[in-house]
Amino acid sequence: MKLLIHGGRVIDPASGRDEPADLAIAAGRIVAIGQVNADFHADRRIDASGLVVAPGLVDLSARLGEPGREHEGLLESEMAAAVAGGITSLVCPPDTDPVLDEPGLVQMLKFRARKLRLANLFPLGALTRGLSGAILTEMTELTEAGCVGFSQAETPINDTLVLHRALQYAATFGYATWLRPNDAWLGKGVAAKGPLATRLGLAGVPAIAETIALATIFELVRDTGARVHLCRLSSAAGIELVRRAKAEGLPISCDVSLNQLHLTDLDIGYFNAAMRLTPPLRQQRDRDAIRAALADGTVDALVSDHTPVDADAKNLPFAEAEPGASGLELLLGLALKWGTEEGLPLARALATVTSSPVSVMGEALGSLAASAGRLVEGGVADVCVFDAAARWAVQPGALRSRAKHTPFTGYELPGAVRWTLVGGALAFEAPR
Repeated sequence: MKLLIHGGRVIDPASGRDEPADLAIAAGRIVAIGQVNADFHADRRIDASGLVVAPGLVDLSARLGEPGREHEGLLESEMAAAVAGGITSLVCPPDTDPVLDEPGLVQMLKFRARKLRLANLFPLGALTRGLSGAILTEMTELTEAGCVGFSQAETPINDTLVLHRALQYAATFGYATWLRPNDAWLGKGVAAKGPLATRLGLAGVPAIAETIALATIFELVRDTGARVHLCRLSSAAGIELVRRAKAEGLPISCDVSLNQLHLTDLDIGYFNAAMRLTPPLRQQRDRDAIRAALADGTVDALVSDHTPVDADAKNLPFAEAEPGASGLELLLGLALKWGTEEGLPLARALATVTSSPVSVMGEALGSLAASAGRLVEGGVADVCVFDAAARWAVQPGALRSRAKHTPFTGYELPGAVRWTLVGGALAFEAPR
């Protein structure tokens, strides 16, 4: 099918392109940007006048409910939510049920995703069997099955010797390891340690739970040379350690969640379980450090941290509620909101959810590596067309995700997605 997206403002953060231009698409690829040959006859024309034509968003952290947690989210519902939010590629952690520690499970998940013909799915394989922290998985077989890296999700490895061996093995074969820095013993609370947690009587997670884990990871990276991606940093102290490690030249990258980018522990209010998140919301100085680090490039990417939670598991006292929130459909709007508040160009805000996440994944993207998160002639046509001027209110009932819990209920966000194309096929079209 041939499509012509005409009259839009084409923004490609990777190349610096920001200009009015047409986009011609054929056989799933972009064949022309700018002036389109008169002999190009489109089967469908999309009028993007007054709209932004951008690369499809890339989300590095999204749980999808399958396999094993279908009561909280179905692959179909969560992938539909992704494309409705302009996301064309996403990475899912391995903490499914069963855990993604066998090639067959990975192949099944990717097969199910392909059949839906929605977003591109890139699973992370478990670093250890069953995420037990004891026995390493067969990383080579999992990579051949389609894993783009290896992770422990939310389960820290208690035994430093096991983590050391895992990084040695990953470094030998060039695999990336994705770790959330959280000390296994200090990180067991439900809120950030501080005056609010003390006042509410909630078990606190100190910032040193993150920084101690980071210090360990950096020492192991120095010894092994392994490439490590740090997931969802939450503290100003952690950000500073990452900044120093990058200046040293360590092969690391990192991301932050949209929750930590916009919220603080004060938003917990009077035990609002919608704010029960992992990692926990910290103080304003931590949020301000995260916002600044994303702006200056210390933080590489912004993620939705989409974690669908069943209503029964969320409607409990704060300390007992399951952590998590829906975020796929909010990623674009909250990225643009942050960019506006920080006085950044639109292209810079978009880079945090398009080209920058792709740079984290690198060659693990396979055939998409040369064009994901970009608009380039000859590249795969993963495209998001949105109205940057439109404002919309976050209403949980209107979310396409099966789970409706979000800490951003009532927020007015910019950036209404009108069309999402994945591989040149129309995956989402906003109702008129």
